[in-house]
Amino acid sequence: MIKVIPCLDMNEGRVVKGINFIDLQDVGNPAEMAAAYQAQGADELVFLDISATFENRATRVDLARSCREAVTIPFIVGGGMATLEDVSAVLDAGADKISLGSAGIRNPELITQVSEKYGSDALVVAIDAKKKEEPAGAEDSWEVVISGGREATGVDAIAWAREAEKLGAGEILLTSMDCDGVKGGYDIPLTRAVADAVSIPVTASGGAGTIEDFVEAVVEGGAQGVLAASVFHFGEISIREVKEALAAAGCEVSL
Repeated sequence: MIKVIPCLDMNEGRVVKGINFIDLQDVGNPAEMAAAYQAQGADELVFLDISATFENRATRVDLARSCREAVTIPFIVGGGMATLEDVSAVLDAGADKISLGSAGIRNPELITQVSEKYGSDALVVAIDAKKKEEPAGAEDSWEVVISGGREATGVDAIAWAREAEKLGAGEILLTSMDCDGVKGGYDIPLTRAVADAVSIPVTASGGAGTIEDFVEAVVEGGAQGVLAASVFHFGEISIREVKEALAAAGCEVSL
């Protein structure tokens, strides 16, 4: 079953959206938007506190609590969780899954700790990837970036996806920093490379601008989930339209 997932980037308790992780603009209240997306047929929701890691503060537990009160569909919370205690607080507050990005790179053991305590189904490893500049004729490669795109790691994104699965990740949330917010389509070569490298589900993120982009991410990219923000937040494309297009392309979706 292919999942269609709105992403709500959080900054100081509000939903925001930017381009290439910068130039943020306020787009709404998280609990209200979550309820609206559930009504529209979203399969899951992702809440990412995009400034939490950079500012060295824990993800707000009240975000998880307020959203649990607003929706019944599964939702994922990510950003700022650096310890098992941080993770436990968010899951105990009502989140179905947590997402580890920067913390997973800095402390891979945390991935295993979360997986062992809560199961891999509760753990998403978020990989923000930026294309490397390679010599002409060389194969494409991507580097993991952390802290909301502010810090390069030198870690190969494909290799890290494989390692994250071995450590206990149940899913990969894969965002192309190059494509994020640009609406020029998902990074299909990146998505395909990661999907081929792991056996766990990969959700494509970053770049959706047309309905065809969603279909391409699944059919050509091998994604089992498609995530977007701008086109949903601003009413340019509806979740229903995406699901109907995926179904017409032969993909299994919940209509």
